[in-house]
Amino acid sequence: MMKNLIVIIFAFLVCQANAFRPILLLGSQNLIERTCKQTPFYDLCIWSLKSNPESRDASVKKLAQIMVDSLKTKATETLDLIEELLQDGLALDPEMQKALTSCAERYNVIIRGDVPEINEALKTGDYKFAAKGANDAAIEANSCEIEFPTRSPLTDMNKVVHDVSVVAASIVKIIQTKFSF
Repeated sequence: MMKNLIVIIFAFLVCQANAFRPILLLGSQNLIERTCKQTPFYDLCIWSLKSNPESRDASVKKLAQIMVDSLKTKATETLDLIEELLQDGLALDPEMQKALTSCAERYNVIIRGDVPEINEALKTGDYKFAAKGANDAAIEANSCEIEFPTRSPLTDMNKVVHDVSVVAASIVKIIQTKFSF
């Protein structure tokens, strides 16, 4: 009799724990959705955050960090492509080579300057500086795009880096607003 009671209580507790699990997961998903609704690129924000397992139980500050990590990844992929294009025959045209070289410098600024500064500012709570760094990265991506005399071979990647930067800045501004008095 006592064994049956223990089994019933245990089964009841397991069912109760599982009953609340969707609510807990929904809570983190709601935070992502509420946060992304405050950014200009909702779909990109949702995709970037939900594709990262660390976002499941993340705070808004952690969501900002995830976007900064995404920015670094996208900027690094773009710089890799630029270096590949410079090694290929595409850079034989002097104007194209000049534009690609300038873009490489801009992406180095994003990767070696902006991203570390944003990370440090997030750690120290200097959210205004973190937002500025993310916006600077967006400007660098746009500036790369206009370097080209004709159609840029980097248009799609420049847009992604720009948009991820803007989303990161938007999320940082949410934190900044929340903690400004």
